[in-house]
Amino acid sequence: MVETLSIAVIGAPGVGKTSIIRQFIYNDFSEAYTPTRSRYVYRPSVILNGNMYELKVLDVPPISSFPASASQEWLDLRCRGVRNANAYILVYDICCVESFEYVKMIRQQIVENEGSSSEVPILVVGNKRDLQRQRFMPRRAVSVLVKKTWKCGYVECSAKFNWHVVLLFKELLGIAVARGMRQNHTSTRLQGALQRNRCTVM
Repeated sequence: MVETLSIAVIGAPGVGKTSIIRQFIYNDFSEAYTPTRSRYVYRPSVILNGNMYELKVLDVPPISSFPASASQEWLDLRCRGVRNANAYILVYDICCVESFEYVKMIRQQIVENEGSSSEVPILVVGNKRDLQRQRFMPRRAVSVLVKKTWKCGYVECSAKFNWHVVLLFKELLGIAVARGMRQNHTSTRLQGALQRNRCTVM
């Protein structure tokens, strides 16, 4: 039986949410910045340790806050399906402290609405690793804060160069599986490159 996993990808404007998703699914990157104005749903399939998962990836436009109730979620079209997501990818720009503060706020609101970070699979992603020299905080300091204090997963990537993009989705799927979506914790292994048929073997 194929399991479906709904993943909400949330972040401030310009952090590269859509670029990460498009690299993962289509192996494609555009230099032109196009703001995400409405919610968009992608439906790729992945194979992890011999098990197939249908992903429902929600590319969420910038929202002022995490919807605190079902009615609030349905009143704002941008938020549809966000509260019911099985897991969250919170993206920030490693060169922009404001985008990190946004992720901090959204993560806190998710925890307040959904339960502790140990129950809700949350992966914090630092994008634009290719601009490493312009970062606002050392990687280790961010990693310790996110993993030790927030109890979330942490990965840095470069959507532009497709660096660690597959890894971050593997990491999130591993967290979701470990927290009860399927059997116990899995060791993931990349067995093949991304193909345009939207099925990724991990």
